[in-house]
Amino acid sequence: MDNQAEVREFLTSRRAKITPEQAGLPAGPRRRVPGLRRSEVAALADVSVEYYAKLERGNLAGVSPAVLEAVARALRLDDAERAHLLHLAQAADGSDILARPRRRATIRRWKPHPSLQWTLDAVTEGPAFVRNGRMDLLAINRLARAFYADVYADPHNQENLARFTFLSPDARRFYPDWDQAADISVAILRTEAGRNPHDKDLHDLVGELSTRSDAFRTRWGAHDVRHHGTGFKRYHHAAVGDLTLAYEGLEMAAEPGLTLTIYTAEPASPSEQSLRLLASWAATSQPPEPAPHQ
Repeated sequence: MDNQAEVREFLTSRRAKITPEQAGLPAGPRRRVPGLRRSEVAALADVSVEYYAKLERGNLAGVSPAVLEAVARALRLDDAERAHLLHLAQAADGSDILARPRRRATIRRWKPHPSLQWTLDAVTEGPAFVRNGRMDLLAINRLARAFYADVYADPHNQENLARFTFLSPDARRFYPDWDQAADISVAILRTEAGRNPHDKDLHDLVGELSTRSDAFRTRWGAHDVRHHGTGFKRYHHAAVGDLTLAYEGLEMAAEPGLTLTIYTAEPASPSEQSLRLLASWAATSQPPEPAPHQ
């Protein structure tokens, strides 16, 4: 992906989200741009207008961590946005070059170590799976395979949650809060694009979704990023009905770029009963086996 364009569009989009009032500045009359002016961001970051304009044109190479932090504070970036800006700066410097070959090869041909699969299989109370930053499902337990039966049922999804979300007719039924699910999917992909800008498979996926889905293309242009760590989501499974599940996403230290996610239900809740029904369904229905990733 074009690093300068990514930087330019990200900084411009973040600046447009901050009102003068939020930044502690007078709004003043006759403002021609949404959010802050470049001069106002420059003043808040304690850099010259000319220097900030250079940054916003996409020139992050050689920018010091102190300046990046000052810009992040001026734009009121959250932790995920700060990390994204840092990744864009690293890509501009070329300081990510040592990670490129290993990350590319590791993610494409990755297979779960037997002990990891044993660990996933030991989780019997909820779906557990490993995904990469492109949202490919790489390893799962039996309950996750049953939970994502719609994803595995259609080979066009290619065991990819983003492709399922935007291209499958079943997605809006599976995700009652589809807009939220769509926002999260794109934010995860955008975060991965900043962290791993040289992943051709990610480029291809973004190109496919941008071509085939207006909803994806609009969200991609917003440049939103996020850390997908913990929270609650609602689902509607074709076999067991409505579920409200908590999730925990754990970055795998031994496998950079991969995330282990576990879903669970509140004890003694209707969703816990539904998960038990799903486990019974999984034990008897023989959900399709995932194809090995190449």
